[in-house]
Amino acid sequence: MTTDEALPMVDVSGYINPKAAGDKERVIAEVRDACAQYGFFQTKGHGIPLSTQQGLLTSIDTLFNMPKEEKRKLSFLENVSRRGYEESGMSLRDGDALPDSKEQDTKAYYIGREDAEVSHSGFYGPNVWPPLPEDEFRNPVWEYYQATHRLGQIIWEILLQGLGHPTSLMDAFAKKPMVVMKMIRYPPLSTTLPGQFGVGAHTDFGGVTVLLQQPGKHGLEVWHEGNETWLPVQATEDVYVINCGDMIMRWSGGKYKSAKHRVINQADNESRLSCATFFHGDIKASNPLNPTDPAKETVGQLLVKRFRNQFSFHKDAIAEVEERAEVDVAA
Repeated sequence: MTTDEALPMVDVSGYINPKAAGDKERVIAEVRDACAQYGFFQTKGHGIPLSTQQGLLTSIDTLFNMPKEEKRKLSFLENVSRRGYEESGMSLRDGDALPDSKEQDTKAYYIGREDAEVSHSGFYGPNVWPPLPEDEFRNPVWEYYQATHRLGQIIWEILLQGLGHPTSLMDAFAKKPMVVMKMIRYPPLSTTLPGQFGVGAHTDFGGVTVLLQQPGKHGLEVWHEGNETWLPVQATEDVYVINCGDMIMRWSGGKYKSAKHRVINQADNESRLSCATFFHGDIKASNPLNPTDPAKETVGQLLVKRFRNQFSFHKDAIAEVEERAEVDVAA
């Protein structure tokens, strides 16, 4: 069941470039209330140029139009930092049904912060760039990544202030943040089976998600627990969708929600593009939303706990975060 109710729209320009007294406080309150009620909001006034968004979408199409054999050479399963290309079925959670063959048209590509060397057992490392002219992929994609990285950090600052904490807590939390970007192309609705989703109902793992939807290509729906309904989120030009992940809900003591959402491409004969940037924080950082949290869980620990059955984490990565957990408890 869906409804005509819409997610709140927040103009964050009042926080980024305040023009009058109270502008910042208004944005902080609006974001706090939206995340408390829905776990999601839409935003404009974010400062990311439309040309940067359009360049990113063009680059995604260019990438996914490469020959299948060339894309598979870039498989994220061959990269210790899990950067690169993914097809449906490459990564499944325990208990997931195998994807139908028609679903193989769903594509994804991951990048993250650019570190010259692999460190922390692959949590940090270099990106995998396809063999395309730099002005057709790497340059516009990296420009977009940096822009959404900045926006993700701004949203984190706003969330902190919404709970009465200073933005200075971001100094440690974002010292070397894990910021992952996932570019996606969903197949046309006509190529999927009845009841099959582009992405089934799920919550995001971690921190702040900054989502760009291809304008006019609708499909995102957010679950409103209070009304027990799915809220359709229109794909509107120059409007981003922001949401909180499970880590934020856990660390805020439930003051901010992490809501289920799903994707159904509504275009019968056209693919649908989207791009999500996930700002999680430094893998060694603990809860900035409650600095006195006795659990002292880190981003890395929660990441492994959530995905160890879905991803093939190297045993050294698991050992590293678990060893840190034991040290923290002992301290």
